[in-house]
Amino acid sequence: MVVKGYAAALAGVEGIVVTVEACAIPFQSDTSMITVIGLPDHSVKESLYRCESAILQSQYNPLRQKQIISLSPADLRKEGSGYDLSIAIVMLAMSFQISENQLSNYIIVGELALDGKVQAVKGILSMAILARKNGFKGIIVPVSNANEAANIDQIEVIAVETLQEAAEFLANRKQIQPWQRKKQKPIGSTAQSFSEVKGQTFAKRALEIACAGGHNAILIGPPGAGKTMLAKGLHSILPPMTSEECIETTQIHSIAGAFTKQTVNEGIVSQRIIRCPHHSLSHVAMVGGGSPLGPGEISLAHNGVLFLDELPEFHRNTLESLRQPLEEKQVHLSRFRHRVTFPANFMLIASMNPCPCGYYNHPKIQCLCSPSSIAKYLSKISGPLLDRIDLHIPISPILFGELTHCASQNPQSEDAVIRDRIIKARKRQQLRFRSLSLENTHSNSQLSGKMIQEICTLDTSSSALVKMAMEKLNLSARAYHKILKISRTIADLDGEEQIQKSHIAEAIQYRNLDRTIGRF
Repeated sequence: MVVKGYAAALAGVEGIVVTVEACAIPFQSDTSMITVIGLPDHSVKESLYRCESAILQSQYNPLRQKQIISLSPADLRKEGSGYDLSIAIVMLAMSFQISENQLSNYIIVGELALDGKVQAVKGILSMAILARKNGFKGIIVPVSNANEAANIDQIEVIAVETLQEAAEFLANRKQIQPWQRKKQKPIGSTAQSFSEVKGQTFAKRALEIACAGGHNAILIGPPGAGKTMLAKGLHSILPPMTSEECIETTQIHSIAGAFTKQTVNEGIVSQRIIRCPHHSLSHVAMVGGGSPLGPGEISLAHNGVLFLDELPEFHRNTLESLRQPLEEKQVHLSRFRHRVTFPANFMLIASMNPCPCGYYNHPKIQCLCSPSSIAKYLSKISGPLLDRIDLHIPISPILFGELTHCASQNPQSEDAVIRDRIIKARKRQQLRFRSLSLENTHSNSQLSGKMIQEICTLDTSSSALVKMAMEKLNLSARAYHKILKISRTIADLDGEEQIQKSHIAEAIQYRNLDRTIGRF
């Protein structure tokens, strides 16, 4: 006799159904009571001890037969403690302590404590999506994961606190109503406001364009001018996420175990995230990896912002690893016999000083750096990486008059006006993409070369202006496409269907670094 139950494994953000089989064989005194096969790692092998203890503490009888537990597909490595509950359930069914009739209806996920309590695991949202996709009636999860799983419609989410509760439910000896997602009161945000930065009208306009089209941007200017405050203040003007974006972002954060207090309460990531890693982080921490393969900062910033402060201080290899994800909007991680893909559709916002001392080209403070030290400092940012950054934004020192003049303004009102313009521009883009049947395209920054030709059409005078800019600034083909995308976003902010010459002119000025500092 073979008893079958079902659990779930993760490969990137995708779930894989794992069949948990139990079979009783003749007992031999010189062998272990339970053996698990199917490429389990140490945490899965240790689950047998947790399962046996949990079974005893849950008032069930100890096993009196030798069992083999098989996890298939057998060529997929099983990692983590999420198989505990499903293994314990099939062990009980194999020893005829509960019925096996209901096991085929549910994916069963959870870690067991020695006293039989069911503890939270990572990646529940992806597993709930897997259950719906494969036609399961529902998914059995720990109570602490229930709010997260309940974001997926058309399946039952059965929340359990103990092994005994799960077993009694599957044996039809106890009724458990499907979990209804509980909406928590939003936790107050302490994030900075975009308008807390006084002055910097040019930079604010450029970052408004970046948020409206999902474009990458780099801020370059002296210390204390407001670069970091501008980047961290984007919270207050970023457009709201669509339901699809919320699900995608939550999947990644669930897999990484990176939930904040608010997302744990709500069960879903509902606001765009700004990730601000320190410049000492490693290449693996940036792109992802480890064992098991997990997402890095670029994936945790999916549908949000990756802010790299003091860009030249990051390791060169770490920065160069951004080049492919910036183009493809995803990252491929490969290890021996193992390959996963994580989404990485993020806005890159970077900031840096123009030189080591920070005062190169400052109107009042003399720069103390030698030409060679400036060149060495700027050379840390390669030309190919700079080419992938859409907007180059110079930041000027703030004058005393600007500080006092802006102090009386209402920050919340300014943020609301800017955010409203951004939301309207995003809606125009989404309507356009929908009319062209473009799937998985949410902003102008995601336009392919073919779509650019179709959507970003220019009149004669605009084409002549772009041609002149290409020749004078020696811009690459990629920079040409960036100018067209930015022009399209500016036109959307202005409510224009056709790109005008003024839109092109404004877009060209955001390639400032190509002209003033060379190719870095």
